[in-house]
Amino acid sequence: MGAALPSPAPLTTSLALGATDVPLIEQTLGDFFDAMVARQPEREALVSVHQQRRYTYLSLQAEARRLASALLGLGLVPGDRVGIWSHNNAEWVLMQLATAQVGLVLVNINPAYRTSEVEYALNKVGCRLLVSMARFKTSDYLGMLRELAPEWQRQEPGRLGAVKLPHLNTVVWIDEAGQGADEPGLLRFSDLLARGDVADARVAEVAAGLKATDPINIQFTSGTTGFPKGATLTHRNILNNGFFIGECMRLTPEDRLCIPVPLYHCFGMVLGNLACFTHGATIVYPNDGFDPLTVLQAVQDERCTGLHGVPTMFIAELDHPRFAEFDLSTLRTGIMAGSPCPTEVMKRVVEQMHLSEITIAYGMTETSPVSCQSSTETPLAKRVSTVGQVQPHLEVKIVNPDTGATVPVGERGEFCTRGYSVMHGYWGDEAKTREAIDADGWMHTGDLATMDAEGYVNIVGRIKDMVIRGGENIYPREIEEFLYRHPQVQDVQVVGVPDARYGEELCAWIVVKPGQELTEEAVRAFCKGQIAHYKVPRYIRFVAGFPMTVTGKIQKFRIRDEMKDQLGLAEEKTA
Repeated sequence: MGAALPSPAPLTTSLALGATDVPLIEQTLGDFFDAMVARQPEREALVSVHQQRRYTYLSLQAEARRLASALLGLGLVPGDRVGIWSHNNAEWVLMQLATAQVGLVLVNINPAYRTSEVEYALNKVGCRLLVSMARFKTSDYLGMLRELAPEWQRQEPGRLGAVKLPHLNTVVWIDEAGQGADEPGLLRFSDLLARGDVADARVAEVAAGLKATDPINIQFTSGTTGFPKGATLTHRNILNNGFFIGECMRLTPEDRLCIPVPLYHCFGMVLGNLACFTHGATIVYPNDGFDPLTVLQAVQDERCTGLHGVPTMFIAELDHPRFAEFDLSTLRTGIMAGSPCPTEVMKRVVEQMHLSEITIAYGMTETSPVSCQSSTETPLAKRVSTVGQVQPHLEVKIVNPDTGATVPVGERGEFCTRGYSVMHGYWGDEAKTREAIDADGWMHTGDLATMDAEGYVNIVGRIKDMVIRGGENIYPREIEEFLYRHPQVQDVQVVGVPDARYGEELCAWIVVKPGQELTEEAVRAFCKGQIAHYKVPRYIRFVAGFPMTVTGKIQKFRIRDEMKDQLGLAEEKTA
């Protein structure tokens, strides 16, 4: 045997460079997918459990080409924006592949959006076509669109025009094989697909003129203030990110990945779909929206080897009353991401769900999204306490938010990243793009982080989340991790609220485990002598859940606002 390779020298400053031994993919998404189909045409590519549909790589390619042909038939040309407003289904992934094939820019629209938000999104990027669910639970998507555009009732499909939605001329609604009454002015998805021709020569002609650096996708960032910004991503951005994410998971064509996270978000679309497509693996959608029971059922029935989720999803699965009934022994890997991953939850997932090779990923929409990830070989201690190391072909650094200087290893600062994954820019907003990406190409995330000597990164909060109590800097994540150790605590979030004496005080919202009881006094007793007195939350509330986005990101600003209302607190004015 040869001598072991020397370990890399320990870092002294918080700057790490990703490996470059595996080259970047310089193809378009369509070209790469076609090459994968050629290698394994009969392997299963997609299982949409709730729709009872299965596609091989070859049949998925044929349907995507048919759809691409139909989209060209509507007069769309490369660079046109096409919206998708839907939960998870086969139509979503067909749109993802078809638009990429012919250079259309797919605009992901959050299913939680309501009339004013969808109006803003469609108009901000000038969508010419929208594919939408008809309805979902209590949401009437077509009803909301008709509220915005009553003119459509008297217009022809494909020739729409409305004062409030001036760019949009075609709306397609997702139907189930011709079921349901016709919608005046709107086109059925099944009818649109039927218009396409798998052998349409125009599809290949258009594809031949595309470049990997062309924008292909717009995702709106869910900012806590102001209007959402449209992060614009290229083939090169998301195809490479999907590939290296899959590499960290050691995906192969034998893997079957259960994806209960929403496709409209990078988690489902890139960490899910593209990680699978770049490795010839099988995608499994357990349902259109998240339901812990259907996830457990799908993992068992489809013999899934991988499972994605945000921490709240894994908690819901682990604590489901029927959890013990399911055989999850085929699982080995997956990703926990979307919000900070509590150490205790991670340990339970590894032990009780057989996810011995689960990884943690960290990033943001503007970086395609993943910048750091643990691998299947990362020691468990590092997997539960960090977000892993820098991804290949990327650079990451931690800087002093005030001076911009790179901080020594172990010091807190703002996480920045640079490389192929950084977005093309915010659609139609040069000023905001320049605020986020500096002159040297570094994306400033707004996240507080530390880096150790081996390059492992720990996200300790948002710069805006840091609480300053009487001059002491307190990081809510640290308090949350401590409270997760309490045997009765299922989930917890800590925020700062205004205080006349100290400037800010801590407030903890706690979800108690089912069938358990907990009091404020018991929580404080648990903290006493274990953490500094100023880190013990002054306010403790027991709640059923947290306000969050559709992707499972906790909206701390809403917790803070609600507590200010409850307690009658006002922000201290500064001179």
